[in-house]
Amino acid sequence: MIMDMEKLVAVSGVSSVMKLVSTKKNGLFLEDFDSKKIRFYTSRKYNFTPLESISVYVESDEETIPLGEVLGKMKTQMDENPPLDLNASSDELKAYFETILPSYNKEQVYVSDIKKIIKWFSYLNERDLLVEKVAAEATDVDGDVDVEVVE
Repeated sequence: MIMDMEKLVAVSGVSSVMKLVSTKKNGLFLEDFDSKKIRFYTSRKYNFTPLESISVYVESDEETIPLGEVLGKMKTQMDENPPLDLNASSDELKAYFETILPSYNKEQVYVSDIKKIIKWFSYLNERDLLVEKVAAEATDVDGDVDVEVVE
């Protein structure tokens, strides 16, 4: 299961994930999911990271796995393996993340990265924003439904 990360942006200095509304040469218009307010964030003051562009290092031929796939694994395992509190010990956080992604690269993925992923997961999950990336349906001229995978 891969989660849809399109239009989700992490902003330096802002504790939440925001929705990309529009872009401008010198910044982004972002919507806060809680207040629904749209605000302009200038690129001179803030750094932006689209969640769709984030990957986690793994020890395999693939080398990285998209964040959306990691969050999908967390969501499917949530009932039997809920995310830990961010104040848990480093060893507990590493052990938890290893149950989610056994092949994660322990030398390149730091505890701070694990905390950030858990924080993003909790934020998005509490707001029902973890939506699976699905195939888009298109109906052609003869009325049949064609399915096209959107990536």
